[in-house]
Amino acid sequence: MNMYDALKVLGVQESPVTEEMVKTAYRQASFKFHPDRNPAGIEMMKLVNEAKEVLKDATFPIEHKSEAGYNYGEEINEALNKIINLQGLKIEVCGAWVWVSGSTKEHWTILKDAGFLFSPPKKMVYFRPYYAKTRRYKKDGLSMDEIRSKYGADNIKSKKPYFLAAHP
Repeated sequence: MNMYDALKVLGVQESPVTEEMVKTAYRQASFKFHPDRNPAGIEMMKLVNEAKEVLKDATFPIEHKSEAGYNYGEEINEALNKIINLQGLKIEVCGAWVWVSGSTKEHWTILKDAGFLFSPPKKMVYFRPYYAKTRRYKKDGLSMDEIRSKYGADNIKSKKPYFLAAHP
């Protein structure tokens, strides 16, 4: 995730951005996307924490352009909440993008309604900020392994559920 994606995930729209604005936005996002309040809360908190980590060592003030009223954090939260309970999907967060594999074909109408797009070269479904440019159909596009190593990857949900053993 880059600095500008991190600001958009946190919902910071003013410019110039101060350190205090980032702290306030982080607290508000943590409250809004907390797992106790939100079905996709664990995943959203991973994004929010990654955004905070990216901005931790930034030099303030930060100048950036932001579209009025656009909040990528809200947008991605809404999309994740629509698909989080679908069975047979593997969901990964790579930077500010969400990649989905597994049984996407049987859930395609729900994924499409949630704003996900299909990537033919990767044979995966993805959700991205509308401002992000893609390298669709170009030979020099990155493979999923290259994307994972470049932007990091957090597995949100995989095909195999795990269960915590009860302690006696």
